[in-house]
Amino acid sequence: MSRQGQVSARPSLSETIVRLPVSLALIATLLLPVPALADALVDNVDGMTLDEQGEVVRFTGIVLSPDGKVVKLLKRGDKRPERPDWRADLKGRVVIPGMVDAHGHVMNLGFRALALDLSATRSLAEAQDAIRRYAAENATRRWITGGGWNQEVWGLGRFPTAAELDAATGDTPTWLVRADGHAGWANSAALKAAGITAATKSPSGGRIELVAGKPGGVFVDAAMELIEKALPQPTPRDRNAAFVKAQDILLSMGVTASADMGTSVDDWLTYRRMGDLGLLRMRIMSYSDGVESALRIGGGGPTPWLYGDKLRMGGIKLYTDGALGSRGAWLKAPYSDAPGNRGLPFLTDTQLSNLIVRGAMDGFQFAIHAIGDRANQQVLDAIAEVSDTYKGDRRWRIEHAQVIDPADLARFGKLGVIASMQPVHQSSDRTMAEARVGAARLAGAYAWKSMLTNGTRIAFGSDYPVESPNPFEGWATGFTRQDAQGQPYGGWRPEEALTRERTWRAFTIDGAYAGFAETRFGHLAPGMRADFIVVDRDPLLASPSELRATVVIETWVGGEQVYRRAGSDASGGR
Repeated sequence: MSRQGQVSARPSLSETIVRLPVSLALIATLLLPVPALADALVDNVDGMTLDEQGEVVRFTGIVLSPDGKVVKLLKRGDKRPERPDWRADLKGRVVIPGMVDAHGHVMNLGFRALALDLSATRSLAEAQDAIRRYAAENATRRWITGGGWNQEVWGLGRFPTAAELDAATGDTPTWLVRADGHAGWANSAALKAAGITAATKSPSGGRIELVAGKPGGVFVDAAMELIEKALPQPTPRDRNAAFVKAQDILLSMGVTASADMGTSVDDWLTYRRMGDLGLLRMRIMSYSDGVESALRIGGGGPTPWLYGDKLRMGGIKLYTDGALGSRGAWLKAPYSDAPGNRGLPFLTDTQLSNLIVRGAMDGFQFAIHAIGDRANQQVLDAIAEVSDTYKGDRRWRIEHAQVIDPADLARFGKLGVIASMQPVHQSSDRTMAEARVGAARLAGAYAWKSMLTNGTRIAFGSDYPVESPNPFEGWATGFTRQDAQGQPYGGWRPEEALTRERTWRAFTIDGAYAGFAETRFGHLAPGMRADFIVVDRDPLLASPSELRATVVIETWVGGEQVYRRAGSDASGGR
């Protein structure tokens, strides 16, 4: 029965009085207005946030409504509520808004954390040792899965082979995804389980790396599906565990909201289970893994916000090319270190336009992966083609927007395309990008400042688990153009650096804006959700190295403390 039906069927107060032998005192009580719950107070803070114009606002306390929104930011000397419902004393600690990651992969982060992680390995031999140990400790597993390897970090100069993986795994089928998620490494047992032979052809949009004319063990982009179809599928319990793990990681790093790029129907069902059980503590802006999934999840359009603004599927994620590291990014000219190879286009122009039209008809936003300059041109062309028909506030997004032909930079702003970029990719990819495309073709690469100059809205994220979800690493990179070791001196192409405050905005206000959530969260102001983090230093005064080392002490979402660092003093929060 609808809520309206329930209300209309309920007897009136006068009917209740006639029917029941209640006392006059009780009748008087029923007639009195029900008092509203009192506001709460988070006090004694060294608070800072950005306003809608990006200016820094300082405060010393936050008055919260019962539904977890900001009622007022208090400054020193302002009158405090006399009898708040509850009060948390943060003992003068630094408070800033929760960070918003504009591009991540929630379930992948959880699964990666629960599987074999090779991201810390620095050589093939070191990776083989880690794989060998993991295989011995998990001898009952049907498959060994994991990822994080990077042949560029290993200094290998080539992809690893199935034979090199066999040496560490024996006969247990093994599948390990590259750090960027655009290639996978299989052993001989996995090739056999998937039915891969010398006669197997590379699919459209993918590439099977060959060794002596036979599949060598590495599968790039769409070819990964040839192995992944043979993998045991995770159970709902596996998915629950992966989500909880990912959520714990993100909250511990101060990420209170994230775009989830490529949400499958199974992922969506996991988020709904967590929400129904009251275990969804972060906010997820979901982008489905295709038009069909979007329609299965949303029906005729984006879902409403659910669970107090914690979950919404409002967009569709598409891919137009791969990544630079695996030479899958689609370029206008051949790779400098692989003559004759321009990368892998995933969709024809017609296919891309048709998919955009199909989703735009139902009001879905599009977030389209494009790394190479040719792929970015293709997406801009497609958006230009459909923009006259599908008007209004569409907020088209290009994810990564890494290597752009300078001639195409101004088109982002002209077409109203959001550049969803990841600062840590610049510091991680710098030397590899120079090798892949050459210094002369990097004038429009990782071009954050140029995007702003051309009137483009930018949103920053991390692309976790490809990179660490720690937003303070991205923040420091955004205004230094340097890595954790302070290299290169003065920053790589420093003319593209942003200010410290502008980078912060891209990780908060603009991250929320990119997901149609700027009226709900992204900064602290009256009416906004009270999402904030307590940190151990002032991020506006810290040096770049100090900023990277920021420790999150507490994380609050919607006025509820959802994370507290072990060993820290309790703030008294709910």
